[in-house]
Amino acid sequence: MKKILSIILVLALSLSVLSGCGKTTSDDAYSNKEEVKDTLAEVKEEVKEDLVVGFIYIGPVGDGGYTFAHDQGRLYLEENSKELGVKTLYKESVPESQEVESEIRNMIDSGAEVIFATSFGYMPFVENMSKEYPDVKFLHCSGYTQNENMTNYFGRMYEARYLSGIVAAMKTKSNVLGYVGAFPIPEVIRGINAFTLGAQSVNADVTVKVRWTSTWYDPATEKEAANSLLDEGADIIAQHQDTAGPQQAAEEKGAFSIGYNSDMKDLAPKAYMTAPVWNWGPYYLEQVKAVIDGTWKSESYWGGMNEDVVKLAPLTDLAPEGAQEAIDEAANKIMDGTLNVFAGPIKDQDGNVKVEAGSVLTDSEMLSMKWFVEGVEGKLE
Repeated sequence: MKKILSIILVLALSLSVLSGCGKTTSDDAYSNKEEVKDTLAEVKEEVKEDLVVGFIYIGPVGDGGYTFAHDQGRLYLEENSKELGVKTLYKESVPESQEVESEIRNMIDSGAEVIFATSFGYMPFVENMSKEYPDVKFLHCSGYTQNENMTNYFGRMYEARYLSGIVAAMKTKSNVLGYVGAFPIPEVIRGINAFTLGAQSVNADVTVKVRWTSTWYDPATEKEAANSLLDEGADIIAQHQDTAGPQQAAEEKGAFSIGYNSDMKDLAPKAYMTAPVWNWGPYYLEQVKAVIDGTWKSESYWGGMNEDVVKLAPLTDLAPEGAQEAIDEAANKIMDGTLNVFAGPIKDQDGNVKVEAGSVLTDSEMLSMKWFVEGVEGKLE
């Protein structure tokens, strides 16, 4: 970008010199000035097409989980948009604090016209920046704030969570499943509930014990929480965390695990059975193309398995016999609309009916969920 701007400056100076030159004929001067103008127009057009897209991450790209999955999406965008003139940049391990605004300014100073902010707690800071920079497109992952140049996006991960619950319930011997959760926000609560409902669909005797870590990324804390669940009788560990720490705890104690975000089989090979995973690349490419062709508009995106933004990773050899057939059947029903994860009757953990028979939760109700289904043992702090 800086090189192109330098060329523009040189050409502009050349045009100025030609305008004041008295040693050429009027025809020569006119011809030279027109050539410079044409070249200047071509370079300006090149600058216009050179779209810089920034990504802000909560963890390191090598976490093997949440940030890794987003960065794979960035790389997919980069690889599939070369002909469009798209360039990407990213900043990893940015805390959910005022630092987000500083990094956004840095990216905009570096030419970014589109910014993907990929953690829930970034939301208020992204909203502030969207008002300060109305010409920049902001896309925030997992939040709910929206304005003219700020959109929110996420996936119906609860669909894949339901499937993973089936695998866990078919594998357990103790009927106690452990779940390490980051924060008691609707996104995490919804996933725990879907996991539990999936498990109960094949094994009515299971319970799901929850431990909160109050962090998205802290391998040691995540592992410690998993160990406490294992000590209480859980023989399967699931998670809504960004690293494989919980699964490594399961592996060390001879238990089994359900991962999250990306296929983590290499990080806990003696425990890992499968994982609900993200596939962000096609969505990122679609949004950037829309910006380039002028059709982009702010919206609340919540894609599911039908759009391939969420899915269940392939089962490993540790998965129980019959699990593939069971999840294939459930997945097909979810995608053809005959199975709704949150269809009634559903009771909360205190036995109160939250969803009547014949009813289903609306998107709004799912997105604001603050209660646990029956069978979950945990507190909403």
